[in-house]
Amino acid sequence: MLDGVRRTPIVIAAVLVGCGGAPSGPPPIPIAIGPGRDYRPPALSRAVTAARPVGRLRCSPSPTRRFGVYVELLAYRRVVLIPPGIGVAPPRLERGAYVSGGRCSYPLRTREPTGVIEVAAGTRARLGDLFDLWGQPLSDVRLAGFATAPPDPVRVYVDGRRVAGDPRAIPLRRHAAIVVELGAYLAPHQAYRFPPGL
Repeated sequence: MLDGVRRTPIVIAAVLVGCGGAPSGPPPIPIAIGPGRDYRPPALSRAVTAARPVGRLRCSPSPTRRFGVYVELLAYRRVVLIPPGIGVAPPRLERGAYVSGGRCSYPLRTREPTGVIEVAAGTRARLGDLFDLWGQPLSDVRLAGFATAPPDPVRVYVDGRRVAGDPRAIPLRRHAAIVVELGAYLAPHQAYRFPPGL
């Protein structure tokens, strides 16, 4: 309770519906964002704060054409929020929950809390590159602030189909819907309706 107003948990379905939701079929099942810091990691890593290179990714002030990839993270039946501002170096232009720009941007960035990753055209990026830029761990037993152990590894689904192997190696392809899940199984989204121009 804040300022005498009871706050209800945000659900990812509201975000999906606000951005167009799934292209067809029944509406998405609401999944609550988990409580606490582990479910809401900060957007800025030390490297991005200082606009330093992250692997082969460099921060550039030049605008570039981008395409969208949808990434959803689930830990123990709750959403791990992918925050706005990953890959945008401060000082940043912010308006509410949105980041519209900053000193420079990396080839991967987020500008809204929807799970949409904007990828610079021509970039051959992988899911591991996003997590490196974000400063969060990703492996077969780690998902951001969460850990598991074999025989219950981190699972990855692309366009609704399970993908075996290293989750860091998943390519960020135009309009892919990637769901990374740890703990109990929830049916992954098979698609995402991207806004025009992305």
